[in-house]
Amino acid sequence: MRKLLYAFQFGSLKILLSDDIREKARVLYRRNIMDRATTAMPFLDFDADPYLIVTDAGQLKWILDAYTSSDAYPYAARRADGTNYMRNSVKVVIDAYDGDIDAYIADPADPVVQTYARIFGGIFKPISAMPADVRRHVRYPGDLFRIQTSLHALYHMTQPDAFYHREDQWQIPGAVTNSTNENPFMRHIVMRLPGEKNPEFIFMTPFTPRGKDNLAAWMVARMDGDNYGKLSVYSFPKQSLVYGPRQIANRINQDTDISRQLTLWDQRGSQVIRGELLVIPIEESLIYVQPIYLRAEGGNIPELKRVVVAHENRVVMGETLEEGLNALFGAGAAAQTRTAVQDSVSALATQEPPVVGGGIAPAPPASAPSGAVSDLLRQAQTHYDRAIAAQRAGNWADYGREIDLLGATLRALRAGKQ
Repeated sequence: MRKLLYAFQFGSLKILLSDDIREKARVLYRRNIMDRATTAMPFLDFDADPYLIVTDAGQLKWILDAYTSSDAYPYAARRADGTNYMRNSVKVVIDAYDGDIDAYIADPADPVVQTYARIFGGIFKPISAMPADVRRHVRYPGDLFRIQTSLHALYHMTQPDAFYHREDQWQIPGAVTNSTNENPFMRHIVMRLPGEKNPEFIFMTPFTPRGKDNLAAWMVARMDGDNYGKLSVYSFPKQSLVYGPRQIANRINQDTDISRQLTLWDQRGSQVIRGELLVIPIEESLIYVQPIYLRAEGGNIPELKRVVVAHENRVVMGETLEEGLNALFGAGAAAQTRTAVQDSVSALATQEPPVVGGGIAPAPPASAPSGAVSDLLRQAQTHYDRAIAAQRAGNWADYGREIDLLGATLRALRAGKQ
């Protein structure tokens, strides 16, 4: 009778007919983690990007960022829904197997969560009680960072006249493809920040001046160790021009060879799909990489056909990333050997980079010996392929690590050319 009732409730005859469901079987209600968390704590708002981690014991757990919010905070800018107070005060951990929920107070100074803790005694635990193998995976919440970046684009101006006239207002770069991401250039990445000795896992987004397409600054949210929650902004020199994503996209479209090839492919029977434009910080400028896919009419699996690589005012396209870098930096340029590249990558974790005019400038690589350029380009291709695979799998730690290694390889190529 109980199996019959559950089959009716869940609309599944498998519950009634299966011989695997016996007396000791248990039913897990609300299997969706967002539904489960909001039902348990409806007084909190939750981040739209929960993430899965693996503990040292091999257990799978979901981590959700929860917010306390209000629309009654005085003298504060409001969002579209009226919210003008928002703090990431709670970290919720849900066991992926049995659904157990643990809620930890991440911001004990928040008076709202203090009130909730008094009302609902025993629900919240201090952040110090979070297991170490779970705590080291905690990230800075994405929704909060998006709100902070949108507000900082305006409120970074501290002079009254400049603020009133919006003289130096920033904006988030718009998408250059059909991406559905609100900010497609906001990414997790592993890199060494200016003044720091070691690479770290960060969340970063670029800014462009209002009404313009060149880059103005990067904003960074740090996540590792004692630096968790710290926000930093690195501005590019105003007297220098650093191309932004839309400018690079326009240069790609204006390139006659690239445009001709893409137009030829994008005919009846096939469809050209432009991948997301990858932005890689390098020295005082950026490297842009965009994969080009081709999908046959009626097909579901696109095939990688070309890779576009852009640096400063040069744009090239090759069948592989190796070929694109070869065309961009020159096949006869001197390059580091594999051992030298590994040494330069290790140096990124031990040397402090200079900061030129507020811009991000990694430490200069060692002088490169001649030869072995094909070996170095193969390394770049390998790091790029691994980064794309990690991006598709949602493994942002590996993605950032491979992008960092790719940046070191590109610096080695450029140093060899000089």
